[in-house]
Formats: sequence, C-alpha cells, structure tokens
Amino acid sequence: MQSMSRVARASLAVTVLVAGTLVGPAAASADDGLRRGPDPTEASIEAPLGPFAVEVDVISRTAADGFGGGTVYYPADTSEGTFGAVAVSPGYTGTQASIAWLGLRIASQGFVVVTIDTNSPADSPAQRGDQLLAALDQLQETEAADRIDPERQAVMGHSMGGGGSLEAAKDRPALRAVVPLTPWSVNKTFPEVSAPTLIVGAEDDTVARVRLHAEPMYESLPADGDKAYLELRGAAHDAPSLPGTTIARYGISWLKLYVDDDERYAQFLCPAPEPDEQISEYRSTC
Repeated sequence: MQSMSRVARASLAVTVLVAGTLVGPAAASADDGLRRGPDPTEASIEAPLGPFAVEVDVISRTAADGFGGGTVYYPADTSEGTFGAVAVSPGYTGTQASIAWLGLRIASQGFVVVTIDTNSPADSPAQRGDQLLAALDQLQETEAADRIDPERQAVMGHSMGGGGSLEAAKDRPALRAVVPLTPWSVNKTFPEVSAPTLIVGAEDDTVARVRLHAEPMYESLPADGDKAYLELRGAAHDAPSLPGTTIARYGISWLKLYVDDDERYAQFLCPAPEPDEQISEYRSTC
C-alpha cells in the first residue's frame, strides 16, 4: 500500500444521471493502472460533480442483508475498468438522505458508493461499523457488481457513522481508506486501525467536540501510519450533512490516493494545507 512518505517524494462537461446514461470521460490508457478519469485540477475536485456519468441502484430495507437498506451510485462508463467501492453511514437518528450528496459526488469522480440506512436510528458506532462492511459485501449482488474491484474498499461516516467507520476499519484491516466526518464514539482510541485515515472535525462542534472525539481519535492512530486531521473553521457538527467543497476536495483526494493508488492527487494533500478561511487546523504524517 502506498504511504504518505512515498507521496511526499512525488512532485507534490460535468455529467450526472438525468433520465439515462450520459457520456463519460475518455478511457485511460493501459499504463495508467488504477487511475480513473482525466488529470485532476483544483477546479475538478471542487466541482459539484466529476467527469463520470452516474447511475443509481436501490437496495431496499427488505433486501438488505445486515443493514437498513441503501442507495448505490456508480459510474455508467465501464471503458476504464473496475472502480473502488465506498460505503457511507449517517449519524445518530440520521438517514441516508443526510449523506446522499456524498454518494453522487464521490461516484461521479470514479467510485462505486453505497449510502446506507442503519437498522435502527440509535445504532452504536460498533453496529454501524458492522453495517458498513455488510453493505460493501452486498454490493456484489447489485447492478454495479461488474464495476467493482472487491480488493479496493473504503468507508466513510458522519458522527456515530464516523465512529462506525473506524470500527469497520478495525475489523477489516484490508480496507484501503477511512474518512470519519465529525466522528462521535464512546471509544476514542483506535490504534488497531492501519488503513490510511482522514479525520474531519468541526471547530464549533458542540455534539462531538473535537478535543473529546476527533482529535484523540486522530492521535490514537499509529504514529507511523498514513493519517491526517482536518478541522473545518467555524463549522458545526452537522456540516457533513450539507454539500461542502472542503470535505469533497480532501475526501475525494484521500480516496483517490489510497483506494486508487493515484499519485496525481498527492498534490492536494502534500504538503499539508495551511489554515485559511475554510480550515482552522490541519495535521498529517505527510
């Protein structure tokens, strides 16, 4: 698996489903490995949608095995081969509607994404972690199955879903990336998590205060691992429930770099960004 130290040594028309499949990007060459899509720019990773047309499949609650149902967003174009898979969980009392924007936005950048409902609105982070893994497994039974590389999986989640993403990574070390968003959990230490992890906290979060949740979670991750901590300036706990350019920019770059081994995205993560109007703090092992 690629490391941030390796990255540090490196030189550091929007399409969407509208009643059918639209035209996607030109196919990558055989020498591009796991790269998907055209060369990225700041504009492309901050755009509301990426270069891939997106189709949708629904997993009903009754058909779901181990979770509360979900929606699968996947690239319509298969000319570039298979894609990495990402499962996303909502937070306490939340539904997949609160994270739907992540499904469409990430899928349009070249991933298969499943946003889930949980079995119960009050499910614990550990339960949500199990459900994220169950959703990843069930992707092989959906219309997107032929587009998925089962060896490239990642998890994300908001609030208790963010804690759940860390629990999932603890239980499945083979995951390629973890992106907890304003995570909450009774458990604050995750030294077992070896997957590259980007934790996003919110400066004004009064539900999962960063000094009690996001920061100790980040600090507990292995010191020699690939990890980063991004704090959204002036943001509240529910910031990940609304489309956000900063979350998308760094979340997509993280997934591209570690799920796809795509070093074209290293430039957006290393060197670490300086605090600005959107970011109050950024730490990493870059």
